Amino acid sequence: MPQESSHRVVVIVEENSNPFELGCATEVFGLHRPEIGGHLYDYRLCSPQPHTPMRDGFFMLTGVAGLHVADTADTLIIPSRTDLDTPRDPAVLDALRRAHTRGTRLVSFCTGAFTLAEAGVLDGRRATTHWQWADTFRARFPAVHLEQDVLYVDDGDILTSAGSAAALDLGLHVVRRDHGAEIANSVSRRLVFAAHRDGGQRQFVERPVPDLPDESLAPLIAWAQQRLDTTLTVAELAARAAVSPATLHRRFQTQLGTTPLAWLTAERITLARRLIELGENRLDVVARRTGLGTTANLRALMRRETGLTPSAYRRRFGPQPTPAPAE
Repeated sequence: MPQESSHRVVVIVEENSNPFELGCATEVFGLHRPEIGGHLYDYRLCSPQPHTPMRDGFFMLTGVAGLHVADTADTLIIPSRTDLDTPRDPAVLDALRRAHTRGTRLVSFCTGAFTLAEAGVLDGRRATTHWQWADTFRARFPAVHLEQDVLYVDDGDILTSAGSAAALDLGLHVVRRDHGAEIANSVSRRLVFAAHRDGGQRQFVERPVPDLPDESLAPLIAWAQQRLDTTLTVAELAARAAVSPATLHRRFQTQLGTTPLAWLTAERITLARRLIELGENRLDVVARRTGLGTTANLRALMRRETGLTPSAYRRRFGPQPTPAPAE
């Protein structure tokens, strides 16, 4: 069990910050977790102004510390904002530059990458942001190497995530990095959230394997998720990641707490569930599109993973028939 952490995580809350991502940061980094020995981090909020209107003016955030607390952070987080054409607060940009200079780990959620880029700390670095704003980001910050085909990018001391819900994916990745897979899996179970979700809306862009393979599994996961209807093997995954099967196995165990084959099966079942939820009634089609092969294999694995047969799952979670209008 971890001891109470002295690693300080600070979130800068600006006008029009997204409350969902603030909640994600608080849930992952800020809560007391008695099941794993207490707080994982010393968590603080700060703002450049004493009264901060949140996104669309839904509510006002008050009672948090001033921006000076950002200077005490070991990890500094920037949530997203919707007003991308509004210049960022110069005091916030200065705080980010100071943090970067002293070696603080910087994290952005969604369009928070725009704030990091405006501060100049992303020049020459890898980053991602919400797929909807990828073209805008590239046009505005051509010196940043934008990757829009992944949920998040871990570039060492700077980490960026894609759309809002990917804040949870990146947050759990940070916990894995800091505390190991067992603790991260405990947090994900408390969240009732998978260690890696199946993606959602993203721009899928092919890109070559880098000469120095990324230690993060995110690029490989994004690549494999596009090919679940094929007969992927662990050897093929290892070849894509430019590592040996044994090395890939170690990375999956370290970062996800599972094996490559178990992860691949779970992803196929997740896709099968989505297809059934969207109304696909032909089990042979579901089996083929998920790479599970046969309806018998689909039935067996769905029962094992969900406790329900495909038919029972469809009755519970599939589209409900529209009632006939009363005459």
